[in-house]
Amino acid sequence: MSPAPAPLVLLGAQRSGTTALAGVLDHAFADAGGVFTVNGKLPYLLHRWCTQADVHGRHLRVDEILHALHRKPPYGRHSQVWLETVEKVLRAAAAEVADGRVTDAAALRGQLVRAAYAGATRYGDKYNEYLLELDQLADTLPDAHWVLLVRHPAAVARSMLRWTGDRPWRPGNRQAALEKWAAWHRPWLAHPATRDPARCTVLEYAALCAGEDLHRLSTAIGLDLLPYAGLLAERTGEPEHEPLPAHITRLWQTLLDLRTPTP
Repeated sequence: MSPAPAPLVLLGAQRSGTTALAGVLDHAFADAGGVFTVNGKLPYLLHRWCTQADVHGRHLRVDEILHALHRKPPYGRHSQVWLETVEKVLRAAAAEVADGRVTDAAALRGQLVRAAYAGATRYGDKYNEYLLELDQLADTLPDAHWVLLVRHPAAVARSMLRWTGDRPWRPGNRQAALEKWAAWHRPWLAHPATRDPARCTVLEYAALCAGEDLHRLSTAIGLDLLPYAGLLAERTGEPEHEPLPAHITRLWQTLLDLRTPTP
């Protein structure tokens, strides 16, 4: 019996197209008997509310985690069932923590994530903020395959500035948006695990929309995503020609150089 595929974690700076790609993965995983949550963010919340101090205090903060999950719930074909499973898993774990049967917070976080997706042939999640805490992500899901989607910084900056709704973290001008784009990608370039093509795949938004990087991702994760390319059909990844500061251009080129070659 072949081992189950590694969990897939989709990362990227805000406004980079990760939600569009997550929609493809949601459908593809579901049709293959798996579960891919869009903004499930369970590891992200566990990093804050399932710490070693919490375990020592015998108090898993279930209320805080569940409040955050329900305030802005994930979406996807299995999101409601997944949420119900998460609540059961967290409540059971809280009782074990209270009884002193748990001593390792990092191991508990990994167990909770796996239990939340129990029964799925494969699983994964998209949440942009994972990109800002790769060390914690590696501790919680040491066997995960990381997929980074990058988009031209000028396009990201323009999309950020057009973003509507309650977005207190939205930059106020183009330069600030470009600097935020850069700040989100520096952790990837600094992390020792991200240069391993067996563990990490870097995709580029224009190539994804053109179909090339959807094929590359299919090969990397062993699941044909091309039948779901229509979910990206109305999106464009046209080249950008707006001038950029030199340090932003260098960072963009470095990210493009990390794209995993097609086998």
